[in-house]
Amino acid sequence: MTNDQKPLERRAAVIFDRDGVLNIDHGYVGDVSRLTWMPGARRAVRRLNRAGVLAIVATNQSGVARGYFDEAAVHRLHDAMQVDLRQHGGRIDAFYVCPFLPDAPVAAYSHPDHPDRKPNPGMILRAIADWSIDPARCVMIGDKSSDLAAAQRAGIKGALFAGGDLDVFIRTLMGAAGKKENP
Repeated sequence: MTNDQKPLERRAAVIFDRDGVLNIDHGYVGDVSRLTWMPGARRAVRRLNRAGVLAIVATNQSGVARGYFDEAAVHRLHDAMQVDLRQHGGRIDAFYVCPFLPDAPVAAYSHPDHPDRKPNPGMILRAIADWSIDPARCVMIGDKSSDLAAAQRAGIKGALFAGGDLDVFIRTLMGAAGKKENP
């Protein structure tokens, strides 16, 4: 590195589990018609975007491995989420999806211990590398112990979301700086 080059700044990020955090978990949500946003989710994502914090999703999607829907359905759902978020002034910066499951009925998605399937940290570690995330300025928000275990294994903080208004939860996590944005 020459004297006039600056090192790449590491970024802050919130990594969300999807079902049960950003949207209501109706059980294997693989179709847009089954998408119901968690209260405050769109405001929370917008708040992060405006604060310069990356909003990333890392989601196990065993419905693919079980044959309930295919990967294309997952992408259509994520595309619809992005369209809706844009209408509310927000965006997800990246989606990381693990469709693998031990002993899956769909053989192509059967893996005894896939490195991306939470509680393994693969999706989080890829996000950190892909987006130059500072692990000290990153938190995983999940609704299950496997989300928190993945965060711990990736060397980042984990926060358990037990339901309710996600924007209130994010404001609490962000502290006073997060409270300055109008909803």
